[in-house]
Amino acid sequence: MTRSERAPLDRVVVLIPTYNEKDNLPRIVGRVRASVPSADILVLDDNSPDGTGAVADGLAAADPQVHVLHRPGKQGLGAAYKAGFAWALERGYDAAVEMDADGSHQPEQLPALLEAARDADLVIGARWVRGGSVVNWPAHRKALSVGANIYTKLMLGLPVNDATGGYRVYRTSALRAMDLDSVSSAGYGFQVDMTVALVRAGLRAVEVPIEFVEREIGESKMSGNIVSEAFVNVGKAGVAHRVGQLRGLAAEVNRRRREGTWHSE
Repeated sequence: MTRSERAPLDRVVVLIPTYNEKDNLPRIVGRVRASVPSADILVLDDNSPDGTGAVADGLAAADPQVHVLHRPGKQGLGAAYKAGFAWALERGYDAAVEMDADGSHQPEQLPALLEAARDADLVIGARWVRGGSVVNWPAHRKALSVGANIYTKLMLGLPVNDATGGYRVYRTSALRAMDLDSVSSAGYGFQVDMTVALVRAGLRAVEVPIEFVEREIGESKMSGNIVSEAFVNVGKAGVAHRVGQLRGLAAEVNRRRREGTWHSE
């Protein structure tokens, strides 16, 4: 589909999952509103014990473009985003943005991602492409992320370099076309599963380089369990992908043999 054939992105909502982000939330909401004034914001709070939900309600009361979806408890990043997608689809938005609450995804870079979305179904703010970078990460964490993305690309054959990146713009038309029920990961493997679902639906993903800045306030939600979940799930999906390729190749060989064309090329 060419740019002229794609619908304009008139209505955009920025989805911001939160769990214990009361200090970061006002800052990130203010930066989003300044960077893309036309966009709405949906805070997805998982019943944060530090009072983040109440802070979000205060922001919503002061600004009609800020909304809050209170969830019963901490159920993982994937579940939060899927709830946000459903909310956006029900209300007729043209695009949904994934953005962390801690400032690591800089709202000032969102206009570039939205511009790229004029000619794509998914835009990933990518760290591991030319022009992308990471600030304040130790060497071992950079190595882990780069290695995870190389592993993912090799195992799944994905046409992107930062499949784990969480700064994203999805057209809602793409969300409708994807098999979201196949996306089951609760943690950061969710981003890989979403990329797989989009590619399998025949949709277009592009990457825009970003500068990723490690949070200054609060604690990272990354854990060993999250990394393990993503590693295992990618491995299982990769094996299934390669088995599917081999079966497809065998079927093609058998078809050509039946047609007598196997030795003609």
